[in-house]
Amino acid sequence: MASSKHPSFVWWRGERVAWDDATVHVTDLGWSTVGAVFEGIRGYWDDRSEQLYVFRLDEHLERLVSSCRLVRLPLRYSAAELREATLELIRANDSREDTYIRPMVYLADTSGKRGAQIEQNAEVLINTNTMPSHLQTGMAQRVCVSSWTRISDNVMPPRAKNFSNYRNGQLATMEARLDGYDSAIMLNDRRQVSELPGACLMMVHRGKLITPDPQQSILESITRDALIRLAREELGIEVVERAIDRTELYVADEIFSCGTAAEITPIVDVDHYQVGDGVKGPITTRLEQVFHDVLRGREQRYAHWRTPVHAAVAVGV
Repeated sequence: MASSKHPSFVWWRGERVAWDDATVHVTDLGWSTVGAVFEGIRGYWDDRSEQLYVFRLDEHLERLVSSCRLVRLPLRYSAAELREATLELIRANDSREDTYIRPMVYLADTSGKRGAQIEQNAEVLINTNTMPSHLQTGMAQRVCVSSWTRISDNVMPPRAKNFSNYRNGQLATMEARLDGYDSAIMLNDRRQVSELPGACLMMVHRGKLITPDPQQSILESITRDALIRLAREELGIEVVERAIDRTELYVADEIFSCGTAAEITPIVDVDHYQVGDGVKGPITTRLEQVFHDVLRGREQRYAHWRTPVHAAVAVGV
């Protein structure tokens, strides 16, 4: 059983390793992170079935493989091998609560080297930790439009989940918090809405759900894709993917961020413009409920999005 601070095991260099034994030399740290890519994946515990469901595991691992390709990291494991390693690790850690899973591919043996060699060695680390869901908790954010511009495709590929990309969003977040906001919305190099640091953006206007399209320097979010499909298929809402002007945010009826960590997080204020009534809106509320039921295994039409971790528990007659 994992401690309150860390799990018992990680998966590293092709095998399960005790937490205390998974160490690297301090001189490897700097250059290793320059080329590292990762995924954030959530597992949701359902008390009714006593089961942990990993959300869209295969899609996350496929994106990890694509990120490695984009930054030229030689990944020697297949997505199928990483899938099995992830599930075995969660079982070994006996995770029976909401869990965050972070597979990372990073440059290895980098001590004294720069991170731009053509021939590189890469290693994989898979780590897990407890992360309770904030869905339906009432959490909401006040945000600003950042002075920092979102990276573009010809600067650093936004569709890669690369560690270095995230410094861009961290600068925006620090600026926002110093100015009294919770987070920031970033514009792209064409001065149109891109995303929040680590999360995509959706807004509701006149009954339509509107979100920046993939050409707006966004990470092609797996959660965003799921919410688009749920809005269309379950709620019958028209979804539009297009460029969004900054001032559209100020007249939106509802806005929320979405992503693995963000889940669905209502935004109630942008640059001191109140969004709608200043509380979570009705479409956000309905979408949040549907999403919650899918994640917890209570909506069977989307069972293919869930990977159960533990053996099924027999139910008495």
